[in-house]
This record gives sequence, structure tokens and C-alpha cells, in this order.
Amino acid sequence: MTLSIRILAMLSVCAVAASPALAELPAPVRAMLDTAIASGNEADIATVAKIAKASNPADAAEIDALVAAHSQAVAQAALARKQEAGFFDDWHGSGELGGSIATGNTKSTGLSAGLTLTKEGIKWRHRFRAAADYLRSDGVTTRNQWLASYEPNYNLSEHLYIFGLAMYEKDRFQGFDNRVTASGGLGYRVIDSAPLTLDVKAGPAWRRTNWILEPDSSELEGLAGADLVWHIAPGIDFSDNAQALIGSDNSTYSNTASLTAKLNGALSARFSFGAQHESSPPPGTKKTDTITRATLVYGF
Repeated sequence: MTLSIRILAMLSVCAVAASPALAELPAPVRAMLDTAIASGNEADIATVAKIAKASNPADAAEIDALVAAHSQAVAQAALARKQEAGFFDDWHGSGELGGSIATGNTKSTGLSAGLTLTKEGIKWRHRFRAAADYLRSDGVTTRNQWLASYEPNYNLSEHLYIFGLAMYEKDRFQGFDNRVTASGGLGYRVIDSAPLTLDVKAGPAWRRTNWILEPDSSELEGLAGADLVWHIAPGIDFSDNAQALIGSDNSTYSNTASLTAKLNGALSARFSFGAQHESSPPPGTKKTDTITRATLVYGF
């Protein structure tokens, strides 16, 4: 817990203590609650409050008031921190590293690495993602795929937001040396509950591709996507990210589903399956590539 949150929490506790209507809580119970609140550990606070109310049912209202004051102080401090934070502050994310098995244009095993960063502001939400897959078979490189994307969102209301997208791809085995995508449009949070969130988005997109065996191309396309996150159980999460870029010359359809299970502390295990389909790839290139990854994930 940061110093500002501690100070606000203690001031809130003192304010409750000064209220003449809430002055009957026994001193040992009050000290126990004060210690738990000062620690900032929400699980400890809930446990101590539950025990305190069970042993002192007549004082349940005062106990609830103390916990509510603490929660309000934490929320106010978090809001103040978001308001004061610069662009490079308060980013959170995860890094992953592991093995992979690929089918389609390549059949081989290798290494996969990824980085995801997110930042939640009052109106803005930012997400940066980078991934790399490098595979070799019998001493020959069979996959060398790179992807990086940045997506800022600006909330218009509780569910409606504007999104932007900048994406870079490199995959010579799919027939292109570099591909750059820029897009923007509207997004809507269809489901926003404790265990499940679902976002859908759509808008125009511009894409430039540096083909290896064909002339470079630029095209105005349409983008549609959906992002689902499901907290199945404590420590077990499922996510699915689907995206379609539809153009007259070539369309790209991709989907990645991941299951993540917490192992210990900041370490988790993740199993994911991704598929990408190009409607009009260069001659000699298969339309669909799939990749299965098993990685260890470190959250920070």
C-alpha cells in the first residue's frame, strides 16, 4: 500500500472513531481492526472484520463503517493516482516464454516469447503487445514471425469507447516481409461482470504490405474484432481474441484462445492456440497457419 493510501485510510478511521454514534467497540477489537486496515491487505481486513462481527454482533455497524471508510480512502487514493499519473506511470503486464508447435506452412518446434503491457486511466485505456515465434527444423529456420501492436481506448460512456490501433507484422513464411496496419473506430463492452467481459469493435483500417515475391500493396479495409476474458475460477483465466481485416485484394482472419493457470506468486502457466487465415496469399503459400504454445508467464 502506498503512503498516500495509508494516510487516507488512517484519517478515515480516525474520522469514524470521532463519531459519537460509533464509540462502543471494545479497545482490543478496535486495535485489531486498525492493525489490519493499516496493513492494506484486503483479505486480512475482510477476515478480521468477519471475526470481529461474529464475536461482537452488537458492534457490527461500527465495524462495517470502519471497513467502508477504508475502502473509500483506497478508492479516493487510486483515483488521485490515476489523475496525477504520467503516460509512463502505472503500467502493468506480463512476459511469457516457452515452446511451440506449428502446422500449416511449417511443421516444426521452437521458442515463443511475448510481452503484454496495460494501463488503466480514468478515461484512457492502453494496451501494448509484442510476440515472437522462432522455429528451426533440422538446422533450417522454418518460422520467424514478429508482431507488435499498440491500442489506445478512450471511454465515451460506461460501455462505449473509441479505439485506435497501430500494428506491425513480419512473417516471411506467409509471404510478406513487413506489414503495417493503422485503424480506429468504435468499441462497445457488451458484457461487463465480475467473471466475464466481452468487447466488440469495428472501424476502417489502412494496411500496407511489403510482399516478398509480389509488388507492395496498400489498401483501405474494414476491421472487426472481439476480445473476451473469463475468470473461470480463482487463478484460472480464459481469453479469446478474434480479429478480421477485410479487403478487396486480401483479407486476414485471426483468432487466439488462451488458458492461464496461476502456479505460485507472479508465475503462471499458459496454453494457447492461434490460427491465421489469409484469403489470397502469394502463390505457393498455404492460406491457413496455426500455432500452439505452452509458456510460463511472469506478471508484474
